Amino acid sequence: MAEGTDRYSPADVTRRTADAPSTVQPNRRWWDADADDYHAEHGGFLGVADFVWSPENLREQDARLLGDVDGLRVLEVGCGSAMCSRWLATRGARPVAFDISAGMLRHAQRGAAQTGIDVPLVQADAEHLPFADASFDLAFTAFGAVAFVADSARVMREVARVLRPGARWVFATTHPTRWAFPDDPGPGGLTATMSYFDRTPYVELDAEGVPTYVEHHRTFGDRVREIAAAGFRLLDVVEPEWPAGHSQEWGQWSPLRGALLPGTAIYVCELS
Repeated sequence: MAEGTDRYSPADVTRRTADAPSTVQPNRRWWDADADDYHAEHGGFLGVADFVWSPENLREQDARLLGDVDGLRVLEVGCGSAMCSRWLATRGARPVAFDISAGMLRHAQRGAAQTGIDVPLVQADAEHLPFADASFDLAFTAFGAVAFVADSARVMREVARVLRPGARWVFATTHPTRWAFPDDPGPGGLTATMSYFDRTPYVELDAEGVPTYVEHHRTFGDRVREIAAAGFRLLDVVEPEWPAGHSQEWGQWSPLRGALLPGTAIYVCELS
């Protein structure tokens, strides 16, 4: 989509089924359209060569969830503008970053030009990775892809396929308990209004009823079973607490909600 395309404003929001094509196509269009606004709003927080795991401001330099990356061939899943991969490159990693959105990858190219850190970029769907078996030593994503595909279990299998035995897979998503609460950073977001067990996708529609954005929910149990079925061992689940003094809101994330409810879940896995 052309640079400067206006952000989608949904005419309606609903819950309805969405298969792979009816998930991938609107999400690609949405991220293409939103890329400029997204970086205008969040680019300062994310940086151009920094690694922020979540709106709680958890950074990899402090958390060290990936371990020592020096010399490792690393895959970033759903990379956005690939700032995390550029940060890893400064630590000796050899990253490859992919995203479904050309708009996001355009910002990744800008980041490379700005920093002089050139990370290989690929446009791809996380359910169909264009990489050889056992070709990476580590894979990760900070809120990329997993919630924006119809079949996240397939993503787990694809990531497992391209990793070498013993490799680590670390991914951050919205904490599953948040599904029961409205996307409201204020007091309205503190009361559960939906069933945590309802996996019906969240879908935004335009004025013609065409989906413009789709997000899928899995419970904690669903996610653990997907991880295990793909051949991973779950080593840890990190639920970052809202840090004192951190006042920046990000969508539904806020100091008010962060003091009471977990907002992010980071799954640390290792391939058997």
